[in-house]
Amino acid sequence: MNEDKSAAADDGGVGAINDIVGFHIRLAHGAVYRHFMESFAHLDLTQKQVSVLWLVSDHPGIAQADLAQRLQMDRATVMAIVNRLQARDYLERGMSQVDRRRQTLMLRPAGHEALRAARTAIVDHEHWLTSRFTKREVAQLVGLLTRIHG
Repeated sequence: MNEDKSAAADDGGVGAINDIVGFHIRLAHGAVYRHFMESFAHLDLTQKQVSVLWLVSDHPGIAQADLAQRLQMDRATVMAIVNRLQARDYLERGMSQVDRRRQTLMLRPAGHEALRAARTAIVDHEHWLTSRFTKREVAQLVGLLTRIHG
């Protein structure tokens, strides 16, 4: 009988966990990630792959190690992403002229095309996300999130 009373009194909320900031960050991340995946399904690219393509485009010749540092990912993960992108002919590895131990990365023509398509999808995805806020709120949100990850 106690269970019946509990079920009847349940308003569908999450209870005290609603006061946990990390819980809301996880829910927000999940919503953004799901929308991203829907927006990018036709491109067959992940968020991390798009980030790698974008950074290599902005910094031609960037070293894999520098890419890992800037994306705050471990080197093994970046290497796996680069391997997948290279297998799709999106990236080309080269040797650094400054330090022969370092591998540099350049976009191939197919990588430029994939990034162009991804940037179009990102515009739509960002509009979906930022349309919930004013421009000032977006700037504030980015600042607040940067405090967490920065």
